[in-house]
Amino acid sequence: MRRAFIVAAVIGIIAPCIGAPIVLKRLSAIGDATSHSALAGIAAGLVFGINPILGAVVFSVFAVLGIELLRKAFGKYSEIATVVVMSAGIGLTAVLSGFVSNGSANLNSFLFGSIVAISDFEMYLTIGLGAVVIIVSFLLYRELFFVTFDEESAKLAGVNTGAVNLVLMLLTAVTVSVASRIVGALMISSLLVIPVAAAMTVAKSYKQTVWLSVVFAELFTISGLFISYYLDLRPGGTIVLLGVAILIILTIALRGRRR
Repeated sequence: MRRAFIVAAVIGIIAPCIGAPIVLKRLSAIGDATSHSALAGIAAGLVFGINPILGAVVFSVFAVLGIELLRKAFGKYSEIATVVVMSAGIGLTAVLSGFVSNGSANLNSFLFGSIVAISDFEMYLTIGLGAVVIIVSFLLYRELFFVTFDEESAKLAGVNTGAVNLVLMLLTAVTVSVASRIVGALMISSLLVIPVAAAMTVAKSYKQTVWLSVVFAELFTISGLFISYYLDLRPGGTIVLLGVAILIILTIALRGRRR
């Protein structure tokens, strides 16, 4: 549980840092495509005897690079890229899962998250990669802000939008990969989006949105772990459902206040 809370705290910081620009750029579906590719990497890791998190990182990186390449190729129909990569991830997972020798238990722990299965190596890997995400997000805060709202103006201001978008995609790949153990690969995209959506109901600026997203993500992950532990529930589903419930309550309450 100590390892689980440490990993959850790290994920609660990095997921909103990446989720905010993704949501505001209307690229939320990229989280789904990357998570399915991460799941294929997890299955590959289980098949070939390497750490599944490392497999997820490799496959996720290739996935986001593929998305960026296809987005440029399809131009104004760039949303096709996300569907193509997601389909490839689902197909690879289906094929590779048939070769997992230890049965479905290991794969299920990555599908829906697992508290007790977190190893020391995975905890240190999450902390290390999480630190990279936080530092890069801080250093590129201004560039991410520009690219999120107006890429054309960002180009005129001298921002290398192509490089910034690529870095954002790579950070998304890393975040999805390291969060798969706690939240589950099938639900990590929810943790990228739901805290940001909750923050957007009350925030009045981009900076407030990012900070409040972190607060909500920490609330969801830590509270979800407590609830899942004492009620013997899957942590990933508990975290996501708690986030959805709070988002609905906030939306209803603020709508009533506006009226």
